[in-house]
Amino acid sequence: MNKEKISVESASLIKFNSIEDDRGILTSIEGEESIPFDIKRVFYMHHLKSDRGGHSHYDTDQVVIPINGSFKVSIHDGKMQKSFTLDTCKVGLYIPRRLFTTLHDFSVNDVCLVLANTHYNFANSQRTWEDFLDMKKKSENA
Repeated sequence: MNKEKISVESASLIKFNSIEDDRGILTSIEGEESIPFDIKRVFYMHHLKSDRGGHSHYDTDQVVIPINGSFKVSIHDGKMQKSFTLDTCKVGLYIPRRLFTTLHDFSVNDVCLVLANTHYNFANSQRTWEDFLDMKKKSENA
């Protein structure tokens, strides 16, 4: 297990480069430039009816972006919790690996885009709070 200490303080809001003129707004995101990793996977969620997430990833860093609407993101490192309200597509939330993450309080017609530094691997996620705490304990004692 990796002994790297990850806390809720490791998460951060990232303001993306946006150019506005009379035609509208163009916002760009570049891997390893705008965000702190190379993008390996992109997915989005829409027509959301209930909370999403409720798990952590052992080796996946993510940036969560509200393309349309607003929602809240709660992250927990096993000791501290922090919540963010995302309501503009010009800003994303960087969530490093090994934080238990829940997305909730979605507005109507929400679209949530997620950029990730790994390909999806179910085996590298902790799907329950108990599994998350067990992983954190093992990583701190390794």
